[in-house]
Amino acid sequence: MRVLAHAQAVLPDRVIDDALVVTEGGLITYVGPARPGAVPAEAVDLRGALLLPGIVDTHSDGLETELRPRPGAEFEVEFGVSSFEGRVRAAGVTTVFHGVAFESHDRKGRTVERARRLDAALRARGASGHALVDHRVLYRLDARDPDGLAALDACLSDFDAPVPPPLVSFEDHTPGQGQYRDSAVYRRWLEGTEGISAEEAQRRVETLVAERDTRIGHREIALGRLAELAALGRARLLAHDPVTAAEIDVAVANGVAVAEFPTTLEAARAARERGLRVVAGAPNVLRGGSHSGNVSAAELVAAGLVDGLSSDYLPSAPLAAALLLAARGVVPLPGAVALVTSGPAAVAGLTDRGALAEGQRGDLTVVTVERGWPTVRMTVAAGDPVLLAGVGR
Repeated sequence: MRVLAHAQAVLPDRVIDDALVVTEGGLITYVGPARPGAVPAEAVDLRGALLLPGIVDTHSDGLETELRPRPGAEFEVEFGVSSFEGRVRAAGVTTVFHGVAFESHDRKGRTVERARRLDAALRARGASGHALVDHRVLYRLDARDPDGLAALDACLSDFDAPVPPPLVSFEDHTPGQGQYRDSAVYRRWLEGTEGISAEEAQRRVETLVAERDTRIGHREIALGRLAELAALGRARLLAHDPVTAAEIDVAVANGVAVAEFPTTLEAARAARERGLRVVAGAPNVLRGGSHSGNVSAAELVAAGLVDGLSSDYLPSAPLAAALLLAARGVVPLPGAVALVTSGPAAVAGLTDRGALAEGQRGDLTVVTVERGWPTVRMTVAAGDPVLLAGVGR
């Protein structure tokens, strides 16, 4: 049993300023006021710190950087997984969906075989009993990669009637559409990351588009197969970087459940109107806008169009983004916290976590705020054998 007392606990609909939270057997068994004389002696005194549910991150690409922090510097997959889980836990994340890209991408070191190894390593770590967080996979499929589709299909066949189904993101990062619908943004990205001239970057963009256009017909094949998997309950589909309402219509017709990183207000509104969950990027909130010139995530939150914020490439971003939105009055604190806890859990189809409520998983995060920015003081996961040391002790 774990007992945390004198916390500012953020519940789905309110904040308890002096709360007592008890977990037992990996589940929350009590949430309520810390009444005088009723706090057990073994309770950890949180001294007014914020107590939140463990953060749920439905799209994390940080493992990729952990494995390959510099070009040519590659680390063993198993080391990268165990190392990176410490980073996400330190950010208050207790459930993380690692983006595993089923594609060939030389510059990013992505291969289909590497995706297979990552998938196997993440499943093994999750089943080991030693993981610090709940490891899951966001299967990212390049819409124009036939080998990626074949490998992904094989990986998904390993799941036996999964509940909820694994997340699968249907993506096409060809310049001129989606995130890079303005191909000049992609060109400037090449200039900055590779130190090449605008002319050379433009030549590379044109070559990339021409090469990928030879496989444009595979988009329909891939989407058709994913629609079949969704209909069979073997995949929960995400449409990545939708731009228009028409794209949302196509997604809905193919069984998509989530609009991930809509690039325009039009796409986000269409997704909400058609009953899709919507995910936006937490780094977008922190930066005050999209680095690709797309719609502001804070604007989407203010319009009530976002269910969850994901870390994308920065594990510490969800918590900081949520508290920033609350501090600026964009959304009340319980709603802001929901954007990184219960909202993402709903995006993933997980009903057992994301809220400080009796019967939910005992995933907890203790946070203090100094000068507007959060510090994670303690993270408790449902499977932890021993409670960590108290805050400020």
